[in-house]
Amino acid sequence: MGNRSGVLELAVLGLLHEAPMHGYELRKRVNAQFGWGRVLSFGSLYPCLKAMLRNGLITADSGTPESGRRPKIVYTITADGKDHFAHAMHDAGPSAWEDDTFGVRFSFFGRTDPATRLRILEGRRARMEERLANFRAAMSRTAERMDAYTLELQRHGLESAEREVRWLNELIDGERSRHASPHPPPPDQGDTR
Repeated sequence: MGNRSGVLELAVLGLLHEAPMHGYELRKRVNAQFGWGRVLSFGSLYPCLKAMLRNGLITADSGTPESGRRPKIVYTITADGKDHFAHAMHDAGPSAWEDDTFGVRFSFFGRTDPATRLRILEGRRARMEERLANFRAAMSRTAERMDAYTLELQRHGLESAEREVRWLNELIDGERSRHASPHPPPPDQGDTR
């Protein structure tokens, strides 16, 4: 799922899980929900939709055309598409916490079981802590050789990674407390016989 088309497929299936949509609406929703880093073009979306149609993950229905206009094709997720989405959302391997995948996966956490959410959050935190260590090591080795702008960019990356680790820690703590046993077992009072 780490490749870009796999991430787009997951995003489209997740959105179609909510309601059927035509291509323009899908593009608008993908850009609004996941497009903070890049804008999705129709040149990426329509080949993805065609592949999903071929694989039986979605169906396409041409509605009645409005006067003088081409009919809008409405896409709907199939039962196989729902199964594929559920299986993909249950995967908590390394690709689930990569930069390209994590935001899409996180946005559909409401349809992910608590154990999988926790594994993904912990994996993402480990990835970000590794990134922090690399940023710090690189800055300590090369800070005196960097110009002011490069150093500022490195500092920005470091602060962003630190902020994300704090956020992930809060999410992990929340997941653990939300799913902890509401009634802890009574303390062992020994054998009273």
